[in-house]
Amino acid sequence: MNDRAGRRRARRLAIGTAVVIALAGMNGPWLYRVGTEKYHQYQINKPEYKAENGKWEIVDFPEEYRLNTIHAALLHTGKVLLIAGSGNNQDNFDAKKYDTRIWDPVKGTIKKVPTPNDLFCTGHTQLSNGNLLIAGGTKRYEKLKGDVTKAGGLMIVHNENPDEPITLPAGTKFTGKENGKTFVSKDPVLVPRAKKVFDKATGEFLRNDPGLGRIYVEAQKKGAKYETGTQDNYRIQGLSGADARNTYGIAQKLALDKKDFQGIRDAYEFDPVAEKYIKVDPMHEARWYPTLTTLGNGKILSVSGLDDIGQLVPGKNEVYDPKTKKWTYLQKLRQFPTYPALFPLENGKIFYSGSNAGYGPDNVGREPGIWDVDTNKFSKLPGLSDSKLMETSGTVLLPPAQDEKYMVVGGGGVGESKESSEKTRIIDLNDDAPKFVDGPSLEKGTRYPQASVLPDDSVLLSGGSEDYRGRGDSNILQAHLYRPGASELDRVADPLVGRNYHSGSILLPDGRVMFFGSDSLYADAANTKPGEFEQRIEIYTPPYLYRDAQPSLSGGPQTIKRGGTGTFTSQHASSIENVRLIRPSASTHVTDVDQRSVKLDFKKSGDKITVDVPTNRNLVPSGWYMLFVTDDQGTPSKAQWVRVP
Repeated sequence: MNDRAGRRRARRLAIGTAVVIALAGMNGPWLYRVGTEKYHQYQINKPEYKAENGKWEIVDFPEEYRLNTIHAALLHTGKVLLIAGSGNNQDNFDAKKYDTRIWDPVKGTIKKVPTPNDLFCTGHTQLSNGNLLIAGGTKRYEKLKGDVTKAGGLMIVHNENPDEPITLPAGTKFTGKENGKTFVSKDPVLVPRAKKVFDKATGEFLRNDPGLGRIYVEAQKKGAKYETGTQDNYRIQGLSGADARNTYGIAQKLALDKKDFQGIRDAYEFDPVAEKYIKVDPMHEARWYPTLTTLGNGKILSVSGLDDIGQLVPGKNEVYDPKTKKWTYLQKLRQFPTYPALFPLENGKIFYSGSNAGYGPDNVGREPGIWDVDTNKFSKLPGLSDSKLMETSGTVLLPPAQDEKYMVVGGGGVGESKESSEKTRIIDLNDDAPKFVDGPSLEKGTRYPQASVLPDDSVLLSGGSEDYRGRGDSNILQAHLYRPGASELDRVADPLVGRNYHSGSILLPDGRVMFFGSDSLYADAANTKPGEFEQRIEIYTPPYLYRDAQPSLSGGPQTIKRGGTGTFTSQHASSIENVRLIRPSASTHVTDVDQRSVKLDFKKSGDKITVDVPTNRNLVPSGWYMLFVTDDQGTPSKAQWVRVP
């Protein structure tokens, strides 16, 4: 720890020791607990303590407005969109009870919003028009081994007819030629027509390559006797003539194994002004746990996820065009685990940090690197410590964004591993030969850490748990501030609520940080009681808001083009030392690839501040931003909303 943090820790120890001695003579543990808690509250509410450590407070939502927040995004109206979908609650899913709220952190108002589908474990990103693109979600909940009562799995439907596709409705029956067992499809499937293949040299017809469709099927009755052990060809009941000859199924083992979550193709834009979902064209691939990343041209890249039969989408990535509202496939495949951390770089390429949130082989697509989306070339980056512990790690673009330095925080082993990492790793992508180096360590191995960029260029690191989903009562009630280039993390006030799986953080326009969610697997250290979803919202007020008054900022244009300027008014213009343009967050599952803090050059004249917006559209993607100014004491203003068209 640095000297200041060390002095603060020594002071805390001295205070704690004095309290213990003073209370030792009291006649009972109850008095001891009451006394220490009262003294603790007295200490953390002292002005000098808050000016150095900040303060945490719980927001009191009325019970009828509480929800299992899985996703949250800051809207350009200043309100926060809170999305639960079914909220990791199968009873809600079965009842089609899907939840969305809009919360105004200034007025304290909460509004319910009709939710069109189960957007639990969807992907999202900010669009240039101020809408939020939301794509994917839940088609079917997982079933653990033991809960699966009907044998089932993937059926590949073949169509050898080169002249036309065929659609098989839900409820289609497939009967094995060898095993004689019948399985029923759960959804309709469109199988494309076969492709005629010709010899390139002679033009001679060679063969028909069948069109393929994928569908989930399950046995008609319960029990292990309906399982199959090997591959078989399946006749499709109800077809006759040429259709019966040309169309058939092939399936591997159909069993009572665990069935993973299944995704949906649906996509929506959420309009912050109308405060409603607007349906757009669906993706080509169903996705559950996808990442959406904004490209420099304003289009949105959709990557990874579990598909409509619960398998990892096999590298089929696609792009959404906000102008046409349509999706197109990338021409080449690139495989990633689910919720990969993908960030646009100034040169138009994509940085993959290795961070991800959960599903996929442990040996495919997990190494960090630079991805050229146009050519599909992937250049691996060396030096990553604890490289096997990248699942549930967090990645943040350190401020200012122009430096292209990234920090990777914590992480754990693949799946339900107990392993976790206390490492932070930093990489400077402006180096001639970039490589990861270790940054300051956390005090504990940490899965699910939250990282929020603040307007004074510090980064708030908070929360997480040592074990998978907080097992063993392992939530970490600690927070640290990191300033890029520092050799240590500065411990600040401890949060009041533990945060692990399904949690996140959002920088608010007034400079505070909101925390949401947490989904502990168990509610006790012995792992005997089922956990409950953490519905409380918590706000952290950083130390800079307990010092001098916030500098004022007003007026100015609502729109500034890249390469353009805008002039704002501040009564404290003479003391302003930096200006930042911060993109609002869209956070879920330790993944927030939207947030970035762009340094703006500026000039001061009297009470006027004129700012310059950089020209690089990869550095400054189109859309709405919070414009903050910070004074010579490190205190930021409240944000002015500015749109880069």
